Amino acid sequence: MFLGIDNFWSKHLTPSRKGTNWLNVLKTLVTYRWISAGSEWRLHRQWFKSSAMADLLGEDDSIALDDTLYRCLDLLHAPKKDLFSFLSERWKTLFNISYDVLLYDLTSTYFEADSKDNERLKKFGYSRDKRSDCVQVVIALIVTKEGFPVAYEVMPGNTQDRTTLPEFLKKIETVYGKLNRLWIMDRGIPTEESLKKMREHNADYLVGTPRGKLSKLEKQLLKEPWKKVQENVKVKLIREEKELYILTFSNGRRDKERSMRQRRLRNLYERLK
Repeated sequence: MFLGIDNFWSKHLTPSRKGTNWLNVLKTLVTYRWISAGSEWRLHRQWFKSSAMADLLGEDDSIALDDTLYRCLDLLHAPKKDLFSFLSERWKTLFNISYDVLLYDLTSTYFEADSKDNERLKKFGYSRDKRSDCVQVVIALIVTKEGFPVAYEVMPGNTQDRTTLPEFLKKIETVYGKLNRLWIMDRGIPTEESLKKMREHNADYLVGTPRGKLSKLEKQLLKEPWKKVQENVKVKLIREEKELYILTFSNGRRDKERSMRQRRLRNLYERLK
């Protein structure tokens, strides 16, 4: 294959003593995700039998048994670190990818299931899906500016965003070195303490400014002139010690937020009728 991913997984997914070819199970899972993404149950009960995977891989229905599919997913976890090291080298060779700009964000996914006391990951927490009645897990992801994933982690559903950054900084420095790089994040992820540590390590960052800090900068910003940087975008710049604050005005963003407010007002008006 182009990435040579077959070579990587063939070393880490050796056949079982019972003869299960885990590499072919993985190929089945990946192909299913590409063509007709759905649950493993659907793959086992419907999709595999109507596909040509058995003929293409020279396998029978046993590689699509539900237990086999889930066991294969478990096997993918152990070599995760080696996988990203392998991919980073391949992307660098094939696409000249650099790791000087990294985007870091978190999301969550919920489960409509009862929570058990011994569950390590499924916890109640802040729900981005507005489903506070469901347990969830938090997923952290780092990608390059081209969109190539660099690292990910699945964490307990009650993990707070601001506690996740230090561990990922260590992980990225271990794999990609301590070179000067730019981190791009939402305002809720870093704390002032973590930003201070990033400055000490000569790491640059682009992050939303907390609203409390913006209030303190308001008088300074009012004095500064607008500078046009694009046809519909203008900015104001303020430098304070080692930090550069950028206030941005976008016509497109203004129109979008105005439309969102008007839609919300219409909904409220309809409810009052």
